Amino acid sequence: MPKTNLKFIIVALTILIIGSATQAKADKVTDWNAVASQVLLNTGRGNANGVIDMAYVHIAIYDAVNAIDGEPYSVFAVRPTSVPPGASAEAATVEAAYRVLIDRFPTQSIYLNNQYSASLATIPDGQSKTDGIAVGGEVAALFLAARAGDGWNDATVTIPLHSGPGWWVPTAITPPVVQWGAVMRPFAIESPDQFRADPPPALTSDEYAADYNETKRLGSAASTDRTSDQTLQARFFTEPAVPQFTAAIRQLSMDRGLTLSENARLFAMVHVSSADACIGGLESKYHYQFWRPVTAIRNGDTDDNPNTEADPNWTPLAATPNHPEYPSAHAFVTGSVTEVLRQFFGTKKLEVTLHSNVTGTDMKFANIDEWTKVVDNARIYAGYHYRTSCVRGGILGSKVAKYVTRNYFQPAEK
Repeated sequence: MPKTNLKFIIVALTILIIGSATQAKADKVTDWNAVASQVLLNTGRGNANGVIDMAYVHIAIYDAVNAIDGEPYSVFAVRPTSVPPGASAEAATVEAAYRVLIDRFPTQSIYLNNQYSASLATIPDGQSKTDGIAVGGEVAALFLAARAGDGWNDATVTIPLHSGPGWWVPTAITPPVVQWGAVMRPFAIESPDQFRADPPPALTSDEYAADYNETKRLGSAASTDRTSDQTLQARFFTEPAVPQFTAAIRQLSMDRGLTLSENARLFAMVHVSSADACIGGLESKYHYQFWRPVTAIRNGDTDDNPNTEADPNWTPLAATPNHPEYPSAHAFVTGSVTEVLRQFFGTKKLEVTLHSNVTGTDMKFANIDEWTKVVDNARIYAGYHYRTSCVRGGILGSKVAKYVTRNYFQPAEK
């Protein structure tokens, strides 16, 4: 082989290696997604409430970055009064995220202030940085003002509960969780009940009996039918949901080499869709108030179904969350997230890796449909849900995501 050709090949390989290393890189959007996730962990809001919390952060980031980019995509909520040429999108991202988080979580000020200072310190000082900070700060302020009175975190919301066969019984002495989420103003969908799930199966139906007996057999703490791998799956997804799936999407973003602007749009799409799926899903939960397996199986002799034998001592593998069973929250959140990923990347064949600190293990998926199936099964193995609840929860989440991505975050009309 001639020396010049060998030299050419070496140079080409070097470029490829450097290019690959450059692609797998975090940016300010993924950095502050991680910061927000940590705040949720710090405050015990890693599940349904945290799903909604994240939307505030990423809407502000998106509208700030989109404005600096010249609005190639539609404005989601607010537009700054001015955008100086050359304003730093990185600085705007940091400022927008910080201002929203410090407003929502003032008790996290020490952690957030440290992250803010460190994050801004990596951006060169100058007019670009100053202007970016101004844009990000204004967008955050305008957006928070626009959301005033939307019902976020309103602890005064109390939804009347029912009693009798089929009706949910709280599984803890504390008030039912995230009742406010069922009635708050959504971010993109028209109302919380726009995508209300169909009613759960009738207690006397064959479908209900099949659901009941599957969860009774596989979701019991004492199950002899559940395999060790199925037990691992159940425990894997008791990890706080938001930090778990956001970490996976951050890694996917880096693997795909997305730019800061692309990440601003992707993460806003993910978090608006999952937040509204959560609002719609919670509305369905508190509308139907369907009983959890831990109540149903212990009282199977009251449902008038000859195929549901009661077990007064039945206990689920994992402690049941304190909100109604139908539809599954993990399913409607996962359904919305995976639908956004499918639409954003144009394929279901995405390599996604989830990690669980509960089990200390990873799960790798080559197709996002596999992700949704494993989540559905895991909720049954944990003793939390019935099959129908998981399937219909996923459908609700997917419907919301399709609505959001069809009506928002589209290329702007010029």
